[in-house]
Amino acid sequence: MKLNCDLGESYGAWSMPVESAIMAEIDQANIACGFHAGDPLVMKQAIFLAKTHNVAIGAHPAYPDLQGFGRRSMTIGADELIAMIQYQISALAGMADLSGTTVNYVKPHGALYNDMMKSLTIRRAVMQSVAEINAQISREPLTLMVQATARNDVIKEEAKEWALPLYFEAFSDRRYTDEGLLQSRTIEGAVLSEDEALAQAERLIESGTVITASGSTLKVEADSLCVHGDTKGAVSIAQRIRKFL
Repeated sequence: MKLNCDLGESYGAWSMPVESAIMAEIDQANIACGFHAGDPLVMKQAIFLAKTHNVAIGAHPAYPDLQGFGRRSMTIGADELIAMIQYQISALAGMADLSGTTVNYVKPHGALYNDMMKSLTIRRAVMQSVAEINAQISREPLTLMVQATARNDVIKEEAKEWALPLYFEAFSDRRYTDEGLLQSRTIEGAVLSEDEALAQAERLIESGTVITASGSTLKVEADSLCVHGDTKGAVSIAQRIRKFL
C-alpha cells in the first residue's frame, strides 16, 4: 500500500508548515492547483520537493472556494465543472513540465471528492475531465484516485467507459460512516487523533478493514492510504505509518 498526502496548500501569507518534513515519508503528493489553496510559487515549490524525494505527483483539483478551503459543495453544471478540473490539472502539469517531471494521477479535493463519491453525475464529469486529457497526451495516462468503498466494482465498471485507470484510497485520519464514506468534519471526532489514526492505518494495512462511527467493521480494499497535511500531528502520523509499512 502507498502513502499519500494533500500538499501544496499554502496560499500567499498562509502557510502549511509540514511540506518539507512529510514529503520524505510519502509515496504520492496530491498538490493543490489554486482553486481551494496553493498559488504558483507554492505549486512550484511542492513540485520541486516531490521531485527531490522521488514522490509521485498528483493534481488535487477542487471547487473554486479559497475562503472555504474547498470544503463547501457547489452546484456547477457538468460542462463548467469539466473545464474547471481540466484547467487545474493543466496548470499543475505545465508547472511540472517546467521542472522536468510529470503529473501521474488526479485526486479531487474536499467537497468535490465527497460529492463525486455520492453523485453519479458529478463522478461522470470528473471521469470525463481526466479521460479527455488522457486522450490528448502521449505519456502514461493519468490515474483517477477515488475513495475505496464496498462499491469498488461499480466504480471500476463506470471507469471502463472512459478507459480510466483507478487508485482506490483509504483514510488513516478520518472517521468512516457505515456507508463507507467519510463522516462530516462538522461532527466532533470526525478527524481522528494521532493514536487513533495510527490504529486505523494499521488495521487498514493488516486486514483491509475500518471500525465505523457506530462500531461496525467495514471492509475497505485500497491501494493508497491518505494522511491529510492539515491534520494535527500529520508528520508524526506519516512517520509512524511509514515505519509500520
